[in-house]
Amino acid sequence: MASEDITKLAESLAKTKVGGGQLSFKGQSLKLNTAEDAEEVIKQIEEFDGLEALRLEGNTVGVEAAKVIAKALEKKSELKRCHWSDMFTGRLRSEIPPALISLGDALITAGAQLVELDLSDNAFGPDGVRGFEALLKSPACYTLQELKLNNCGMGIGGGKILAAALKECHRKSSAQGKPLALKIFVAGRNRLENDGATALAEAFGIIGTLEEVHMPQNGINHPGITALAQAFAINPLLRVINLNDNTFTEKGAVAMAETLKALRQIEVINFGDCLVRSKGAVALADAVKEGLHKLKELNLSFCEIKRDAALTVAEAIEDKGELEKLDLNGNCLGEEGCEQLQEILEGFSMAAVLGSLSDDEGEEEEDEEEEEDEDEEEEEEEEEQQQLKERGQGEQESLTPKKIIDSQDSTPVPSPPVDVATFLAFPSPEKLLRLGPKCSVLIAQQTDTSDVEKVVTTLLRISSVFKDEAPVKTAVHETIDALMRKAFTSATFNSDAFITSLLIHMGLLKSEEKIKAVPSLYGILMTLNYMVQQDYFPKSLAPVLSAFVTKPNRALDSCSFARHMLLQTLHQL
Repeated sequence: MASEDITKLAESLAKTKVGGGQLSFKGQSLKLNTAEDAEEVIKQIEEFDGLEALRLEGNTVGVEAAKVIAKALEKKSELKRCHWSDMFTGRLRSEIPPALISLGDALITAGAQLVELDLSDNAFGPDGVRGFEALLKSPACYTLQELKLNNCGMGIGGGKILAAALKECHRKSSAQGKPLALKIFVAGRNRLENDGATALAEAFGIIGTLEEVHMPQNGINHPGITALAQAFAINPLLRVINLNDNTFTEKGAVAMAETLKALRQIEVINFGDCLVRSKGAVALADAVKEGLHKLKELNLSFCEIKRDAALTVAEAIEDKGELEKLDLNGNCLGEEGCEQLQEILEGFSMAAVLGSLSDDEGEEEEDEEEEEDEDEEEEEEEEEQQQLKERGQGEQESLTPKKIIDSQDSTPVPSPPVDVATFLAFPSPEKLLRLGPKCSVLIAQQTDTSDVEKVVTTLLRISSVFKDEAPVKTAVHETIDALMRKAFTSATFNSDAFITSLLIHMGLLKSEEKIKAVPSLYGILMTLNYMVQQDYFPKSLAPVLSAFVTKPNRALDSCSFARHMLLQTLHQL
């Protein structure tokens, strides 16, 4: 390490905050790659008597540096709190698991008894969970009260590994007479989906001591919500439930409402942007009305709730003396409905608790409501059928409407054939796989790569079915390779026009034409993360892409893991 680098590091460490058993290197942007880089950090750890909390967030720690830091921690038996969020900035995903294993092994060796473990904002994915799996199962975590894993990209696989580790920790700690008593669980923005949420719900039901659960933005639909609701019912001390930006629909909302009737300590309910809709809102209002006397905050914003249902919610809070905030913004009340809502609350002398209604969507017509209900029923039916297919619990004939099956014909109905046009019109992972091993060739052949708009549209359709599962991921990557290699190697293809059109369709660049942005950026971001690494991708486009993906954007914020992965890859090009 150069002398000027050592001087800079020393100056940074001079600002280290020490006190109350805590040693903090928070936000110092230390780049610790080698053992030599970490010498000053190690020195401070070794010289700190009674170390109870170590803050490493906001730095970047490599494998070799992690090993020597771990060696210093092996003698710190009093360590209780590990604030280790955002400590692998710019690292390859493959570097993170071994670094975590070294640090975890050190805590086990030291005989530490952790109270808090925060690994949020580390994009380690499913493999990263393996990095601290042994730690979670060890005596070092029998005393764990707070586990924070926000924005780590765990996915379904990581969620299942985590759930199994928590169950094992509870089993082992119970055998020693001191069961794991986890109080706070945070795992937002992790793409857990139904299977990951269901696995964790099983662990929650076993633990039974949770007080706060934060799992926003995880792509959880009503089966996963229902599983969580059943688990929450076995955690009577729950005070905070934050499931913002998942998809309840009526079924999930009704299940959660039944659970809320059994809970007595609830203070915060955040179901904003969860599509509970009117029937779900009424069910939740009924639960609020029956109890929840400690309720301080109720968020049902952006849930497609109509006027009458919203008024029912308002009436339900009449005797909630501790309520501080009611958020019904972004629903469908209309101007008159907003006025009625305010009048009801004024009648209770509770107008002050109502949040802004500035983003109200306006009252919808009756025929639109009926159409919406029909759409919801169709969506839920398709979702249930898909789950049966994935889990192998249903025969093909049970998934086909009975009216098109001859009751005397027991022959299974074959799956309808899929062609490229069908896939592109209504893309799904299953249809892509059913196109067969030549799907990449077929799609590339049938796409006019001289037409930039057609290439962008096809790219977005393919990427929309991306899943972090081997068969689907491989099919997506192979199809993207065939399409984009053909496009970028064509003499008539305009790369600049392509990136401009793509950014417009992603909602990152404004256009004079009214072009609707794709509903989710997760698939295209993960696909771009792969695509930009291929030899056919023009490296001249990387700075443009990086500039726009870096800008503040709500849609990008909701896919922070995928965004981080792409930016990290672009930075390394």
